[in-house]
Amino acid sequence: MMMNLHSYHLVNLSPWPVMAGFGGLFLTLGFLTMIKIHFYLLFYISVINIIIVSVQWWKNIIIESTFLGCHTMKVTYSMKWGMITFIISEVLLFISFFWAFFYNSFIPMTTIGMKWPPFMIHVFNPLDVPLLNTMILLSSGVAATWSHFLIKSDLKTKANLTLLMAILLGVYFTMLQVWEYYQASFSIYDSIYSSLFFIMTGFHGFHVLVGTLFLIVALNRIIKSEFSNYHHFGLEASLWYWHFVDVVWLFLYFSIYYYKI
Repeated sequence: MMMNLHSYHLVNLSPWPVMAGFGGLFLTLGFLTMIKIHFYLLFYISVINIIIVSVQWWKNIIIESTFLGCHTMKVTYSMKWGMITFIISEVLLFISFFWAFFYNSFIPMTTIGMKWPPFMIHVFNPLDVPLLNTMILLSSGVAATWSHFLIKSDLKTKANLTLLMAILLGVYFTMLQVWEYYQASFSIYDSIYSSLFFIMTGFHGFHVLVGTLFLIVALNRIIKSEFSNYHHFGLEASLWYWHFVDVVWLFLYFSIYYYKI
């Protein structure tokens, strides 16, 4: 292996970016075939593929950062900006959803009774499960932030417990969201409101699952002592993403569950 005389990480050839790209493509196709013709196999295979690719890619990154020392301060700085750019792209995605939601709510069509939500839609009580989910997700964000403070204070055992609490609360949120879907009196096909409801909360739920996976990886690295009190960007990136998920949910809660015309 050649010795680098600079602070930058020249990444070796890797199959994971290409496989992740095709995995995302087939995941989208699988989702469409699942809701259109009820063919589930492609979707499930794509999910398994993305999980395997993510795990293997993470392993490579952990080896490069922890054991090979490739992640210098300059590399970490670049990764921070990469994560910020990624979150900004996610923000723009959700802005498009909110744009569609409020556009249709300001000018309700005659086919839905010129009312928002439509007259045939029985919306959820915002003070019931949605409020509980809000409290759960915000509590998870507080616990995750507290674990970051404990890591910086070099209290790893307590950081493990608080981060585990954040993960469990995230899982509980997902379970309640799935239960809410089963209790819904409307389907994604009923109206523009129901379509946007399931798309917006569904995409957010997917991001919650991704964020939960990020936190699980961070917890595993804390347990293995791969983070120190001054070098733990993997945890910080996970927390940035988790707080992004929190903020998006607050906008969803007040727009979808509370907002009416």
